[in-house]
Amino acid sequence: MLAARLRRVLSVVRWTPLHPQWLLRFGRSGKELEQFICGRVLDVGCADRWLEKKIPTGSQYVSLDFPSTGGNLYSAKPDIFADAAKLPFLDGSFETVALFEVLEHVKDPQQAISEAGRVLSSGGKILVTIPFLYPVHDEPHDYQRYTRHGLEREVDQIGLTIETIEPSLGSAETSGLIMNIALSGMAIRAIECRHPAVILLPFIVFLIPVINIFSFLVARTFPSWYSLTAGYTLVASKK
Repeated sequence: MLAARLRRVLSVVRWTPLHPQWLLRFGRSGKELEQFICGRVLDVGCADRWLEKKIPTGSQYVSLDFPSTGGNLYSAKPDIFADAAKLPFLDGSFETVALFEVLEHVKDPQQAISEAGRVLSSGGKILVTIPFLYPVHDEPHDYQRYTRHGLEREVDQIGLTIETIEPSLGSAETSGLIMNIALSGMAIRAIECRHPAVILLPFIVFLIPVINIFSFLVARTFPSWYSLTAGYTLVASKK
């Protein structure tokens, strides 16, 4: 497939401004939340199990994913295949529950958060990352986006205490990121449809690093506008 071939090509320039999603590297992600990990850890939506390499010595790692997304889309190899909204664990089984880029892919996100709270021990923490302004992905298993206030509401309803909730990316970087993803997506469509706009592809290849660098510089000149972000990172604890 064309998209797969392009991904392989782009992987070569992944850490340079030539990549459409280069600006993501300057935001908060699941890696920013590693400091909160302790005890027995449940990684919901584990994908390639990258979190396993980050847990402290002496902690126990348990990975879980859903067959139709983790199995079919990412070739994940979790310890358990299960539904995030019906976790097969006893109450209070884990000190840390991670849901990194998961809640947008579950049909009942409130139930998934409730289940995470149920299996969390007293004093334990839930770590969440979720996109806000980001394209539909992993179709058809992409169901919703949350504002900051919507995410707070869901967590409050199950009685957890929010410790931090932060934008994952500043407004300038988010704007540049969305523009570059849109340009890349339209370029792919033009190639697939053999549209006359393919003659502009060299211009898009030139424009992407310009947008990346411009957005990077603007973000370091102006304060960020918190109403515009690519997503959120959240830490909540159980009393």
